Amino acid sequence: MTVRRPESGEDDAGDDARSESGDDARRDDARRRRPSRYDFSTVRMTFRSGDERCVGRLYRPDRPSDPALVVLAGGPIGASGVGLDRYAERLAAAGYAVFHFDVRHTGDSDGDPRNLLSPPRQRADWEAALSGLRGRSDVATDRVVLWGVDLAGGTVLDVAADDPRVRAVVSQTPILSGRAFLRDRGLGFLARGVLSGVRDVLQSRLLGPHSIPVAADGSDGSRGLSLVSTPSARRGYRDVAGDEWDGRLPARSLLALARHVGDADRERLACPVLFVGGTRDDVVPIESIEEVSEEIADATLVRLPSGHFDCYDGTGFEQAIGHGLAFLDAAVGE
Repeated sequence: MTVRRPESGEDDAGDDARSESGDDARRDDARRRRPSRYDFSTVRMTFRSGDERCVGRLYRPDRPSDPALVVLAGGPIGASGVGLDRYAERLAAAGYAVFHFDVRHTGDSDGDPRNLLSPPRQRADWEAALSGLRGRSDVATDRVVLWGVDLAGGTVLDVAADDPRVRAVVSQTPILSGRAFLRDRGLGFLARGVLSGVRDVLQSRLLGPHSIPVAADGSDGSRGLSLVSTPSARRGYRDVAGDEWDGRLPARSLLALARHVGDADRERLACPVLFVGGTRDDVVPIESIEEVSEEIADATLVRLPSGHFDCYDGTGFEQAIGHGLAFLDAAVGE
């Protein structure tokens, strides 16, 4: 495993060493500026997962004509692809095709109840997305990269371990085990979460879902149940997802997370993997990412001096996308 520790103030990894001529100069310029809509085109795409419809957007760069394809999903836990449009735009402006989609129960995709977290369903959605993309004649799928964030950061490892056609994986601030994620809150929280989930399952048959907040910071002294309860959580979700987002999810999501431990086959991943974590992340501790990254043969861990929500804007975003682009160039670039 390789570990990278960016120095404070580093804004974009790897660009200074690039040639300032031809296509390299164009790609570097796309990294530094806000992308223009003239750099890429977009088209809305749908695919079926189970009996429901998932919705995404395909970004196609102006050049090259046959770009590698990045499949992108995830985002703040329970908010799906919120905050990842900027990633898709920068990747497309740098010459990569990107399919950014919403898993079921979130965003523009189908699925009731809304905001349900289900690791098995999300894995099925990723597999269905790949199947749908490989069935199209207008998308090159010989160089596919999976880029997952939060819960999807663990899902992409499981999908790639079972799909040798995946060329590389980016796992950003990943939740690698839902059970461990909940257990870190304490056994008392885990027990209350299971009871709340059971209540949701029973109540939903007659009265509709029993929901809980996605985020709370505990500043009001409340002992109410929430998925995330850290100093950065409530403000971070508001800044990224916006005030209009319904920041609640069905409590049965906690049952699904309690059963989720990740796929044991992750250790046999044959493709290169980039892990990205923050040393000040109080939602997904960097130590949990380090432990798994050490078990994968061709893994690189980037430790950013940032919190969980810093990767969506400012320096944290520039560092994350910069390291991601450098990794993609090495793994699937021409």
